[in-house]
Amino acid sequence: MLMRLLLPTVLLLPLLGCQTTTAAAPASDQSTVSSSAEPATDSTTQAPVPQASSFEEWLAGFRREALAEGIDAATVDRALDGLRFRPRVIELDGSQPEFVRPIWEYLDTAVSDARISQGRDKLAANRSAVDAAARDYGVPGEVLVAIWGIESNYGQNFGDFSTLESLATLGYEGRRHEFARSELLAALRIIEAGDIAPERMKGSWAGAMGHTQFMPSSFVEYARDGDGDGRRDIWASIPDVMASTANYLDRAGWREGEPWGVEVELPNGFDYSQTEITVRHGSAQWADQGVVALGGGALPNFAEASVITPAGARGPAFLVGPNFRAILRYNNATSYALAVAKLSDRIAGRSGIQASWPRDEQPLSRSQVREMQTQLNAQGYDVGTPDGITGPNTRAGLRAWQNAQGLVPDGFATVHVLQQLQR
Repeated sequence: MLMRLLLPTVLLLPLLGCQTTTAAAPASDQSTVSSSAEPATDSTTQAPVPQASSFEEWLAGFRREALAEGIDAATVDRALDGLRFRPRVIELDGSQPEFVRPIWEYLDTAVSDARISQGRDKLAANRSAVDAAARDYGVPGEVLVAIWGIESNYGQNFGDFSTLESLATLGYEGRRHEFARSELLAALRIIEAGDIAPERMKGSWAGAMGHTQFMPSSFVEYARDGDGDGRRDIWASIPDVMASTANYLDRAGWREGEPWGVEVELPNGFDYSQTEITVRHGSAQWADQGVVALGGGALPNFAEASVITPAGARGPAFLVGPNFRAILRYNNATSYALAVAKLSDRIAGRSGIQASWPRDEQPLSRSQVREMQTQLNAQGYDVGTPDGITGPNTRAGLRAWQNAQGLVPDGFATVHVLQQLQR
């Protein structure tokens, strides 16, 4: 899972991984969530190709491009012959659910008792492969198993779309033509290298593949042969899955021996404008502001840590360090990273989230977020063009409005807040 592309403290998508999976991941931060293993940008060095009049014409043009890129003709024929345009992929690409799930409901499913129990069983059953990856890359085994659980429910749901057909369809008609074309070229290189046969290259509608949902370009760069058979098979080889996932996190900046973070208690009067992942202080500086570990004990010794409050002042707060940010590199949604972090804790026998969520609050739908943004702009709190996404600018404007109203300025958008704005 490694892209990045979507939304707020609420979920627009079901559970199972990232946005490009068949049952995507959380969208609990304001940034973008993307699919597993997709790069943070959709830029590509490929020259633009004029839009074709038919899928067959587009595929013929792509075939010429692949050959010009040095991919051998036998691979091109083997991969592209018989590819079909898949309307369902375009339907899924264009779908933007109006209603959202709160982060606590997402975590209820992502870190359920059943998923914790199954994660412990999977860790025990695959101990050799998990331990080898943990030893080679310095990433704890429970973290690798947690990503496996969140991304594909331990391999039970990694999608049955043909990656080649999905990417070809998106390259022809999707919202991100150039990105899909560059990913399709990467998929051909995987086939040319002998890692997987075209008919076995399966995954989500958006092109994320295998047990831990790598996009083809990330597979090319980060996938590893964990079982020593000369191929990188994230569809059937658990040693390869674990080694590849661990290598990605290692390259994303994982720090061996450090925790992902800790649940904390914030003091009265805390400045909630600091609760953005981009705001970083050392643990000692946070302690000086009155931030303490929930239940006592010392804060982890982070040189650069952030305080996050995914459900505002009434919900749990966390101090998160570099390893939390490494998980965000896998999928850039706070709710996703928190799910992986807490599922890994529970698999390892550590405690779950202790503070209560504000379950009586109702999150905003996309149209309600647009209405909130319109109201904030009208009242002089510039949050940019209303787009239905609660991003950093929207939260900053909302905090300023809350402060002016004498409310706790936590930037947490709810139906109650919208009603107050409208009054």
